[in-house]
Amino acid sequence: MSAARPPAFDDLLAPLVGRGYALAVTMLNDPMSAEDAVQEAAIKAWRKLPALRDRSAIEPWFLSIVANQCRSVLRGRWWSVWKFPELRRDRLAQDRDESALDLDLALGRLSMEERVPLLLHFYMDMTFEQVGRVVGISMTAARSRIYRTLDRLRSDLQSEEVLDRG
Repeated sequence: MSAARPPAFDDLLAPLVGRGYALAVTMLNDPMSAEDAVQEAAIKAWRKLPALRDRSAIEPWFLSIVANQCRSVLRGRWWSVWKFPELRRDRLAQDRDESALDLDLALGRLSMEERVPLLLHFYMDMTFEQVGRVVGISMTAARSRIYRTLDRLRSDLQSEEVLDRG
């Protein structure tokens, strides 16, 4: 009788690559750079896998590696201009509800430090503790950052609503 062998690296990582990519795109605002960052993070994760003690915590562990790789990419850029696709309100409004467009625009005005915790918590359903681990801050700081950002978004959206009515 043979002992159960541990799951292959591909089996562990495959379900997380899409989430890692979403995080990288959120941090880097560039799909090509995000792909590269996730690939580099996967290589680093493979090398560090023996150090992972709790296999059930692989998602925040891997996303932490992705976030660190993205930070390295951002530090390595010799320019600081973000590439944002040109938004044409009239074209987008045809495809989407106005309130969704307003939310997208408001989210686009947030800094990376504000957007990433929202993505992790609300889109990826991570706990405050997991968000803190990925971002590199305490659980309390992660919760505080998320709530402050939500307050700012509410305020921004209400201000736009008042301006649109006026």
